[in-house]
Amino acid sequence: MLISVYVPLVVTVPLAVFGPGLARRLPPRPVAWALACAALVTAIGWAGALALLAFSGVAQMPQVAAEGRWSVAVLRAEDPVYRVVAAVSALVLAGCLVSLVVAAVRQARHLVWVRRERADLPGETELVVVDDDVPLAFALPGAPGRVVVSRGMLHCLRDDEREALLAHERAHLRGRHHLFQSVWRLTAALNPLLRPLAVAGGYVLERWADEEAAERVGDRRVVANAVGRAALASAGASRPPALAVTGGAVPQRVRALLAPPPARRSLPFVVGGLLLTVCCTSLANAASDSDHMVDSAQWARCSTRFGTARVVSPAERQHRPGFCCSGHLRPGRGD
Repeated sequence: MLISVYVPLVVTVPLAVFGPGLARRLPPRPVAWALACAALVTAIGWAGALALLAFSGVAQMPQVAAEGRWSVAVLRAEDPVYRVVAAVSALVLAGCLVSLVVAAVRQARHLVWVRRERADLPGETELVVVDDDVPLAFALPGAPGRVVVSRGMLHCLRDDEREALLAHERAHLRGRHHLFQSVWRLTAALNPLLRPLAVAGGYVLERWADEEAAERVGDRRVVANAVGRAALASAGASRPPALAVTGGAVPQRVRALLAPPPARRSLPFVVGGLLLTVCCTSLANAASDSDHMVDSAQWARCSTRFGTARVVSPAERQHRPGFCCSGHLRPGRGD
């Protein structure tokens, strides 16, 4: 546990440092899935590691030890975590959980807003054209999803660019990009080091929709022109909190569309998968070590309580989980 418990905390650093840069140079669709998986795994690993570190300090409190029926002295002797580290981990974990709750409430409010806006739209078709001179275009996910475009936006684009804009917004709905956004927002709230991945994820979603629009239209330059014109037309206008063609870093998106499609590379995904595997394995190993320490502390207290001097091996304890020392029932299981 001395080393393995810190591995999930350390794995987040290279992903947060190198992940955003790689995400901008790789095909957006697989990158979006990779970033979502990385965010979930590292956020869970982050919270799990902090919980194990915090537990090592909480478990040594006399009240907790009495309730858990284990020996504080044995646990303190076998536990390699300093009390200061355990206390800081507990405070950080508490702050992260509060941040997660706040982010979850905001996300719930956003979903309520989306549902209300979708219900207020006229008609039942996927495309809704609103009579507004302000250039707007965005997607409202749901069942069914709706694409909202203002007449002001349509007047700013040519026919082929309008087709590209609608293909972009429909790609957001088809790919369920709002779910990716929710994952990144919640995991970044739980683990602040993941905020660069969340920012990169928003850009990747727009690039994903751009690439699908380019395939649908058949001309990357047309999509680039549509993105640029839409962004210039809506500059200064208030934009709803929804998936929109004008989202993300528009100049970088236009440059990517004017260039050939990004090449597929497997090495970054393999390296990322190895890092996530190491994270999961280390967390499982740390949890197992923590369980063994608590088990040893419980057996030590049981041995002292019944006055037996026989030492029971870990293998024997594992095969006889209901008994303590020389045949007595373990505390909490029938005593």
